[in-house]
Amino acid sequence: MKKKYRIKKNKDFQSVFKRGKSIANRQFVIYILEKPEQSQFRIGLSVSKKIGNAVTRNRVKRLIRQVFLEEKERILGRREYIIIARKPAADMNYYEVKSSLQHLFRKGSLYRSKK
Repeated sequence: MKKKYRIKKNKDFQSVFKRGKSIANRQFVIYILEKPEQSQFRIGLSVSKKIGNAVTRNRVKRLIRQVFLEEKERILGRREYIIIARKPAADMNYYEVKSSLQHLFRKGSLYRSKK
């Protein structure tokens, strides 16, 4: 992911947690905060040590980033997203992660409307 698409600072994470809305399923929680002044979306990832060792956590983060990379044309811009992985995400393959995140995107109406 390019720098302009990332959330890294703790204060940015906290503002999304405090002022954003959340949607969840068994594998992931997504916090969404609208930012009209931004031109594109930004994502932040949170994968706890409860998920597994560093190799497992990095794998989960890589899979999430890849889904966002493939879906970035369809996802609404001008928002900040924080994705929190839950324990079941550690055992999922790419297609399961993609399916789970797409479910949340539909549930939260995060896809652009087709014209």
